[in-house]
Amino acid sequence: MEERGDLVVVGGGLSGVCCAVTAARKGISVLLVQDRPVLGGNASSEVRLWVLGATSHMGNNNRWAREGGVIDELLVENMWRNPEGNPILFDSILLETVKREPKITLLLNTAIHELDMEGGAIARVRGYNSQNQTAYTLEAPLFVDASGDGILGFLAGAEFRMGAEARSEFNEGMAPETEEHTLLGHSLYFYSRDTGQPVKYVPPAFALQDITRIPRFRDIRVSDSGCRLWWLEYGGALDTVGQTEEIKWELWAVAYGVWNYIKNSGEFPDAENLTLEWMGTIPGKRESRRFIGDVILTQNDVVQQKTFPDAVSFGGWAIDLHPSDGVFSSKPGCTQYHAKGVYQIPFRSMYSRNIPNLLLTGRLISTTHIAFGSTRVMATCASNGQAVGMAAVLCAEEGLQPRDLLEPAHMHRLQQDLLAAGQHIPGVVFQTEADLSRQAVVSASSELLLQELPSCGELAEERSYALLVPFQDGPSPALSLYADVASSMTLRAELWTSAHCGNTTPDVLVATLDVPVEAGRGVEIPLDFKAQLSSTAHYFVMVPAQPDIHLHLSTAQMPGVLTVSQKMNAAVAKSLVQTPPEGSGVDTFAFWLPERRPKARNLAVKFHQPLALYRPANVINGLNRPWRGTNAWTPAMDDNAPALTLRWEEQVEVRKVSITFDTDFDHPMESVLMTHPERIMPGCIRAFRVSTAEGVRLAEVTENHQTQWTLDLPAPVTTSGLRIDVLEHGEAPPAIFNVSCF
Repeated sequence: MEERGDLVVVGGGLSGVCCAVTAARKGISVLLVQDRPVLGGNASSEVRLWVLGATSHMGNNNRWAREGGVIDELLVENMWRNPEGNPILFDSILLETVKREPKITLLLNTAIHELDMEGGAIARVRGYNSQNQTAYTLEAPLFVDASGDGILGFLAGAEFRMGAEARSEFNEGMAPETEEHTLLGHSLYFYSRDTGQPVKYVPPAFALQDITRIPRFRDIRVSDSGCRLWWLEYGGALDTVGQTEEIKWELWAVAYGVWNYIKNSGEFPDAENLTLEWMGTIPGKRESRRFIGDVILTQNDVVQQKTFPDAVSFGGWAIDLHPSDGVFSSKPGCTQYHAKGVYQIPFRSMYSRNIPNLLLTGRLISTTHIAFGSTRVMATCASNGQAVGMAAVLCAEEGLQPRDLLEPAHMHRLQQDLLAAGQHIPGVVFQTEADLSRQAVVSASSELLLQELPSCGELAEERSYALLVPFQDGPSPALSLYADVASSMTLRAELWTSAHCGNTTPDVLVATLDVPVEAGRGVEIPLDFKAQLSSTAHYFVMVPAQPDIHLHLSTAQMPGVLTVSQKMNAAVAKSLVQTPPEGSGVDTFAFWLPERRPKARNLAVKFHQPLALYRPANVINGLNRPWRGTNAWTPAMDDNAPALTLRWEEQVEVRKVSITFDTDFDHPMESVLMTHPERIMPGCIRAFRVSTAEGVRLAEVTENHQTQWTLDLPAPVTTSGLRIDVLEHGEAPPAIFNVSCF
């Protein structure tokens, strides 16, 4: 069977899905080919890996760093439908998202095995579906390899690398002295279930019998299942493509052997009623081929947060490397070293250097082995997939090849189209000339002035705390904290910010303050640093842990304001300070982490002068999340009919309206497999109405949980303004980050 489209995407993991959906929504025809019966790759029910990205489970200093666009849509939808973390339901969400795009032809169970080249470019590919016994020939002017192992690039002769580069090649401190065949291995998981009665287990003959072959066997816990068994890893010293079946069999032996140890060793009496509910049948693969583009992203680009003129995506996961012997190694299961913030990923790493019509996404992009330790995680791969999908649209519309998009006008359009679709590119502002809202005067029924985060009566633990809040350049605002103080003392307070634009790692000390404090309950502690702030950014109002004082906490939540902390316990504090080896090229710094809701609390605080952080004009400033500011409009707490209005001096024609709501970009939402009590983020506007200035109702939405809502009008509407009425929201103040009109 022959099929022809504008774009062929090989690989139906999250990167391929986000690529295909992005391209199809912009109007080009996409042939999406997946060699498995479901979509999702490592995130599917076949593997069941957490969808990780720049937020790193909120285990780093990357605040408000969840990926945007299609992957955000998928994760938010999964949170709403599937807070219990059922992997089968996530499969269905992915399938639904792809199937509702009429421009996508989806071919499941179809493996690409052959292709034709014409003039040095890919002309067509051939695949076979063993389920319907059909051979397919797929033609398109553009191809995307999102296959994980890079079957398309490999067959086409695209340049690639495998293994670790020598330290000297890219001056990477974490690289080995000499080039090595060192790869990250595969992992395979299992799930158990309590049946309520004793269950006998007889292992298969191929199960590992000698559990001591696994040096970390004493770390096995009966409660571990699924991704918490990520360290059941093997194959990094082998050919992770050609020997993947041998690797799988060894992992089966290990996994069944671990379960046999849990059930039959006598070390786990709590396992008596457990049965083996599910065993993975295909391993989750981490690393194989990495293809070469016009730029190779390196460790230094990640750690130093290098900026690129062709930035189209971003990463923020740690440089996460594993011993090549995996579960049989005596070394720790992984070593993770973070940058101080997120980093840009350039488009030049997303196409083949020597195959002109081949785009690359997922874990195939052009990086060194060390940088790959960060870029490989699925939410980052998905963000790259969206970038590649949008690039394919521009190429198809203009008759271009991927490299042609480096021309400044094309790159500007690519970046702006990505931002319009919800993508986040750190440091790149949405400022497309086509957006009519940028010409409007924005007003609102009210705006929230941040005066107080009132005490809820709870006391903070004895640890170091900091209120992360955006301040304008100029004099630092004065504020007060509240505490129960056991005896009179002098409290030390500090004001910190970040050296790198947009970071939320406190590495620049701005001012210190010593305040005499009398003993008592609910003592007000005034803090006036009297500092002259040189930039508009997030600042840390920090109170190091001190005996005999317990700060008051608040349940109040505000967009772009967050409390982070460090525990004093020495064993925990050690893990919260990154201390890399000397000469590794990685920074030493402390992690300041928030609590996950519903335990999340802010410090109780009162500002002596209200902070105007939530002005209506924020919705047209080109930033759709907290980035050096709140970048949101939020109405006053007592506004019973909140509304936002855009007005133009002259009437305009509006064909499309897009609104970005607050679904808490600091929440990692990796709950594909992690349960969570919330279905809708508390600051998300759940019901709203959009009308013209003349009173014509364009839309009324009674149930919303998504970040970005878009209205495509069947015919343009001529109007002098738009009004957005907020009809319903959660317990947190509602917020709008962006309004665009086209």
